[in-house]
Amino acid sequence: MGRRARKLIGTALLVVLVPIYALIVAAVAGGSISDQGTLIQVVFYAFFGLAWIVPAGVIIKWMADPRPGT
Repeated sequence: MGRRARKLIGTALLVVLVPIYALIVAAVAGGSISDQGTLIQVVFYAFFGLAWIVPAGVIIKWMADPRPGT
């Protein structure tokens, strides 16, 4: 698969991943974290606010792979 095709697919995946991830985290936070203390809420939002970077980084690394045919 060419680099242009990987970039197109990767961009589409990122556009889909981020809003779905945000909705899932918001649903979990609204249902179970709102009753917890402030410290637990801060840790939850800090962790899950940055956790989307891991799958996004994998997608971006795949998009930028210089090897042809992979």
